[in-house]
Amino acid sequence: MSSTPRLSTVILPVHRWNEGGCSAWQRAEELGLHTAYTYDHLAWRAFRERPWFGALPTLTAAACATSRLRLGTLVTSPNFRHPVTLAKELISLDDISAGRITLGIGAGGNGFDATTLLRGDEQPWTPRERADRFGEFVPLLDGLLREPAGLTHEGAFYSATEARNVPGCVQRPRLPFAVAATGPRGLRVAAQYGQAWVTTGDPKQYEAGSAAESLDAVRGQVDKLGKACAESGRDVDELDKILLTGFTPEFNPDLAGGGPFDSVDAFVDFAGRYAELGFTEIVVHAPVPDGSPDFPAAVPDEKLFEEIATQGLAQLAG
Repeated sequence: MSSTPRLSTVILPVHRWNEGGCSAWQRAEELGLHTAYTYDHLAWRAFRERPWFGALPTLTAAACATSRLRLGTLVTSPNFRHPVTLAKELISLDDISAGRITLGIGAGGNGFDATTLLRGDEQPWTPRERADRFGEFVPLLDGLLREPAGLTHEGAFYSATEARNVPGCVQRPRLPFAVAATGPRGLRVAAQYGQAWVTTGDPKQYEAGSAAESLDAVRGQVDKLGKACAESGRDVDELDKILLTGFTPEFNPDLAGGGPFDSVDAFVDFAGRYAELGFTEIVVHAPVPDGSPDFPAAVPDEKLFEEIATQGLAQLAG
């Protein structure tokens, strides 16, 4: 193993704060996890008809309920965010958390985020349109967070006129971006503006691939990230590499074979293969509440979650 990856979690925003929400974030801190993220969506998959709370208010509450745990989104997108208003909320959240926020950010995709705000016969953005917006969104957000005294921008999609974000971020020169990307344009954004890069693997492999084929696909993504960094004049080792688990073939219940959540040892073997590729952070989904829609990406129960966070982390370090 080339290095010991950190272990983090995603806590879906499905808990009422006083009915398991607060305790889920505090438990992540107690277990020694590096970061606890949440999804920044208006609604998501089978959870659309279930409780689903806003990411930034949830993170604000989590910041007040914890003191050491890093917090973040996986991921925020331009689908329903604007850089000017997002920047203001982020500097506030960074201040409340005393500098513990990471912004996971991506171009977004299809689904409720892409359709909820449409009017009449408007159509969701195509992948190319999402990439175009992302390519403007991230540099503008970067500038807004770095230049608190005022920034003016007139672009193809976004405008800002003397936008002020005094006093700026606690983390300097701004809070870190973890850029989710697999295509060439997104990888260039990650290389230019990211402090970390995020992948879930190759979606095509989840449906019909093998563990080995999936690993090869991710290896190819890492190679492409390295090339994008070289073109941008950066050392790829400057970027943390984050694997959001749950979306590679090992987690597909329709495919034969044991999965990473069969045991702590199975998870350690899985995580170790990605550590060999240079991943510095492995993220697992915390268990979802009883009665929630089936979600194979999540650790199936609290006992195994705690064992992975304690025994699994120790084995990875060993």
